[in-house]
Amino acid sequence: MTHIAIHRPRPPHRGFGPSLLWDALALRHQRRTLAKLDDRALEDIGITREQARAEAARPVWDAPEYWQK
Repeated sequence: MTHIAIHRPRPPHRGFGPSLLWDALALRHQRRTLAKLDDRALEDIGITREQARAEAARPVWDAPEYWQK
C-alpha cells in the first residue's frame, strides 16, 4: 500500500540561511519520495516512471522554476 503525504507548500525564502537549507532538505525528501512511488500512484498523479526518475535525479540546487521568480 502506498501512502502519500500532502503538505501545504511553503513559499520559498530568499537569501541564505536556515530557511534555504530547510527548503533544500524538503525538496530532497520530496524527490526521494517520488522515486519510491509505485506505478499506480504515478498514474494517479499523471506522470510516467521515466518522468519520476528524471525529477528524482535532479540535484537539490536545481529547484523548480517557481522558486526562482
